[in-house]
Amino acid sequence: MPNFRSFFLKLLVLLLCLGLLALSGYTLVLDQQIRSRFAGARWALPAQIYAAPLELYPGLALTRHQLVEELERLGYRRHPQNTLRQGQYYERGEELGIAIRPFNFADGPQAGTTVRLRFEQGQIRSLSETASGQALALQRLDPLLIGSIYPQHGEDRVLVKLDQVPELLPRGLIQTEDQRFHAHFGLDPRSILRAAVVNLQAGRLVQGGSTLTQQLAKNFFLHNQRKFSRKFSEAILALLLEWHYEKEEILEAYLNEVYLGQDGERAIHGFGLGSEFFFRKPLQELSTAEIATLVGMVKGPSYYNPRRFPQRAEERRNVVLAQWLDAGLIDAGAYSLALKQGVSPATGREQGNRQYPAFVEQVHRELRRDYPNDVLTAEGLRIFTSLVPRIQAAAEGSAAQGLSRIEAERGLSGLQTAIVVASVSDGSIVALLGDREAGRDGFNRALDARRPVGSTIKPVVYLTALQNARRYQLTSLLSDAPVRLQMANGSLWEPQNYDGISHGQVPLFQALAHSYNLATVNLGMALGVEQVIETLRRLGVEEHVAPLPSLLLGAWDRSPLQLAQIYAALASGGYANRLTSIRAVQTRDGALVKRYPLELSEPLPAAAVQLLVWALEQATQQGTGRGVYRSLDADQRIAGKTGTSDELRDAWFAGFGANYLGVVWVGQDDNSSTQLTGASGALPIWAQLMRQAGLQGLQGRADENVEWVRVDLDSYLPAPTGCRRVLRIPFVAGTVPAQIADCAKSSPWDRLMDIWR
Repeated sequence: MPNFRSFFLKLLVLLLCLGLLALSGYTLVLDQQIRSRFAGARWALPAQIYAAPLELYPGLALTRHQLVEELERLGYRRHPQNTLRQGQYYERGEELGIAIRPFNFADGPQAGTTVRLRFEQGQIRSLSETASGQALALQRLDPLLIGSIYPQHGEDRVLVKLDQVPELLPRGLIQTEDQRFHAHFGLDPRSILRAAVVNLQAGRLVQGGSTLTQQLAKNFFLHNQRKFSRKFSEAILALLLEWHYEKEEILEAYLNEVYLGQDGERAIHGFGLGSEFFFRKPLQELSTAEIATLVGMVKGPSYYNPRRFPQRAEERRNVVLAQWLDAGLIDAGAYSLALKQGVSPATGREQGNRQYPAFVEQVHRELRRDYPNDVLTAEGLRIFTSLVPRIQAAAEGSAAQGLSRIEAERGLSGLQTAIVVASVSDGSIVALLGDREAGRDGFNRALDARRPVGSTIKPVVYLTALQNARRYQLTSLLSDAPVRLQMANGSLWEPQNYDGISHGQVPLFQALAHSYNLATVNLGMALGVEQVIETLRRLGVEEHVAPLPSLLLGAWDRSPLQLAQIYAALASGGYANRLTSIRAVQTRDGALVKRYPLELSEPLPAAAVQLLVWALEQATQQGTGRGVYRSLDADQRIAGKTGTSDELRDAWFAGFGANYLGVVWVGQDDNSSTQLTGASGALPIWAQLMRQAGLQGLQGRADENVEWVRVDLDSYLPAPTGCRRVLRIPFVAGTVPAQIADCAKSSPWDRLMDIWR
């Protein structure tokens, strides 16, 4: 019996030693896990994508109402008095004051400041610093965060420092979640015992005893494991965290790790992002009531979601406020004021990548050319883009209203659209719409819908001709006569004009302005389809193009973005620069990684491009695009071209002014006929969009290789004094016909009118 007892004791000691050894080994593993996670980057941070900042300066064509809309998009709040806090603005007549937030731009940090603006006749008349009254030449607003590129697990967060958050947040969090945070060592036996008693009395789990450190350990290392061993591991991790790190470090990590809800596939982590997501403003700008709402959500992010369950969220918030009042964290006045505020999370646009999905997708595709995916989803890069929210909003509104009107007038349904707007000066994309419904994520028609471009291809044919200035001028007569071509498969191709009429001999610029198919085909065949393809290549088309005659009339599938690339080259004077959405990339710490400057290509002959642009102006003034002036001022010079594919399946309009170019496509996803032309389907949307975007008319370009000549519109020859019907037309220098028009000088009045013209 004594031997058995001795054996049993030895076995017990051995098992205990083995258990302690296993526990020590497991603890070392957890310790190594903690050290490695806390030693470097603690979170995989998604790349953050920003829109272009609005630059304010005297003379900017911007109304007070438009600026207020921009401020609302950025989450600025209207304030009734002149004394402003960061993120607030006031209106007083035509005066506007803004407390602008600080921001670290790609070219350096900009401090927060308060400015005063005065407006007059639709533009900013003056801009000054409020405190000093000093006039300012330029002031940027902080840019809008429009999306992120998330890790595979979908977590998103905005990192905050403990010394940068409102003082009430960490103090209030401790008071509500872990009052003995600064006294315990990771585990709090008192809280555990108290929770056990409450749960036994209730007969169910109604209270937890976890400390903030335990919650951090669970969220940071164990995620949502449901194993029995999780609580054991959680306890060890909490003890190790407290052993290695200061309370402030643990608290800061908790502020950034805590789970606060779900936005589709995106998980909202940390109070920094929680503030942006639920209230559309930085954490530093939250009110007492809003801080209490977020702290109250820690207990149950889904159950107390203020968007889905505002009453629950308000009740929980009031409990938190009462705790803070009792603890002396807030006074009775602050408590009373906070209770009066409803739980009103920000509403309106979708959050995350669902805000501008088509544009964010374009940014992501461009980034993938330069950065591996793990860098984009983990390093916290800051991507500065060219999106202009005001113009994007104009595109979305014009598309929605335009399609609804067309469908109502014509008894149609299910129309879709895609829109691309770019800056003429640098080829940056300022707006991109891939669906008629703003914010809908899915098939991106702007990038991926390949549809026949119809007559929008014709300017390329005419530009090919105008490069041969000795043979072709704008006044050269083309044959708009029937065409019959034998195709390789033995079939006959017999294109027709839209009106079914052959117009005989027509001047080149009129053939383009009125989009005559027969004249275009005859011209293209005389030039050679291969020469037209060479012009396409010089306009930025990189892929192979089949040399088929039908190409001349637009039987060639392009996406709206690809077509915009061609027109961007025309608008810029012949420079085929790749359209881009990115301006610069910055590290999470603010260091510049890369800029994306304008890369100049070898241009097409400037004089030929200038002549073509003038012909496209005629298309909007007297040809198929003249409907633009139902929305735009008649004195604006706009260059543009309609396009319609066979059987009226696709409606296009591509055009530009001095500052913006835009392409609009309208059609059906199933490729059925819309019974719409470019003029009736796409053009009205384009014109409305450009009116709201502030399109500027084209300005005359002085070019020593171009000379302007008065031409008789009966003979299309240079007109002497006395001709009645004349038009000033540009010619490449040295190519003006020597023959003069034989015009009758009918009267002194006619001669006077001729001089005036």
